[in-house]
Amino acid sequence: MYLRCFIAIDISVPVKKDIGEFIDILKKYNTDVKWVVYKNLHLTLKFLGRTPEVSLPVIKELLSNIVLSYEPFYIKICSAGVFPNRRYPRVIWVGIEDSDILKRLRGDIEDSMVLLNYQKENREFSPHLTIGRVRSQKGVADMIRELDNFKERDFGGMEVNSIKLMKSELKPTGAQYYCLAEIPLGRRKDD
Repeated sequence: MYLRCFIAIDISVPVKKDIGEFIDILKKYNTDVKWVVYKNLHLTLKFLGRTPEVSLPVIKELLSNIVLSYEPFYIKICSAGVFPNRRYPRVIWVGIEDSDILKRLRGDIEDSMVLLNYQKENREFSPHLTIGRVRSQKGVADMIRELDNFKERDFGGMEVNSIKLMKSELKPTGAQYYCLAEIPLGRRKDD
């Protein structure tokens, strides 16, 4: 059996709520955007996609070995914008301040998953939280002007003390996420 999996950092509840209020402001514009349910917000470190269920123990072990050398660290969630550009946006995001530790952790995860034949991501890692996906350009210009008011917005900070191996199930109402394993930083789960 195959699962649709990814590796992520969960976002703290207070930050999720603040971003949820921000999404509500943007929803007031008559746009054709599929908004993320704020409770589902997470920082994807590696999208694995189709993953054999029998591979899960090996993935968990690799992740445990990686995070052993990482102590908990802080990230700051701030700013907002769009990918790939303002003229034809496809993704609306909230940013995560550059963090060398976060980039190193993501790089280590990326390198380890290559050992299991997962494709290495060619794009540079740009830490962000996707809050919406633009389906058409209807009303987008006005919404982007509102988004500009939040370019420097501070949504708060949080301590990262674990990573999660997640599974995603695509449903008509949107994706539903389930935690398969939470792996704490800096120590083995059985310690």
